[in-house]
Amino acid sequence: MIVCYTLFYISTVFSLSYGVCLDAAFPREKFLGLLCFAVLFMAIATPISALASDKFDRRPVLIVGCIAAILSGFTMAPLLGNGNTYAVALFLTIELFLMGVTFAPMGALLPELFPTNVRYTGAGVAYNVGGILGVSVAPYIAQLLANRSGLAWVGGYVSVAAAISLLGVLCMRETRDIKLS
Repeated sequence: MIVCYTLFYISTVFSLSYGVCLDAAFPREKFLGLLCFAVLFMAIATPISALASDKFDRRPVLIVGCIAAILSGFTMAPLLGNGNTYAVALFLTIELFLMGVTFAPMGALLPELFPTNVRYTGAGVAYNVGGILGVSVAPYIAQLLANRSGLAWVGGYVSVAAAISLLGVLCMRETRDIKLS
């Protein structure tokens, strides 16, 4: 869940603040329009990723999504930082598409990780701890990194969050065909 929420909140909360208030200086309405455009790709990626996780298993879909998210961190400075409308739209589209890719398999994966007697608690705790780590601190850390070291470091933060999630996915078993009782 960390990668999923880090992608979402960096590409929405932090990017909006950066694009409107800081270096890029987009009009707020224009940047919100770019986000509305990009969120369409999240809406496209979510059912595609859900279907792929049913067909090919949850882990491979999440592994591909996490690797792509690691790589996407390297696109932040050149795309978001250059101030070009099309480059910013491309960056937001990539990030929100990947958010959809990593979000969809979680609905099936998290409950399948736990036996029925603790399934709701286990899935709920995993979901919410990942949310807290990905949501609550991501925009704050991103702003600190941008102010102190530049936008490339914020992209590095996205890559590290994705790498942590990738490590978690690699450590878990595939759950799709496991019978739970």
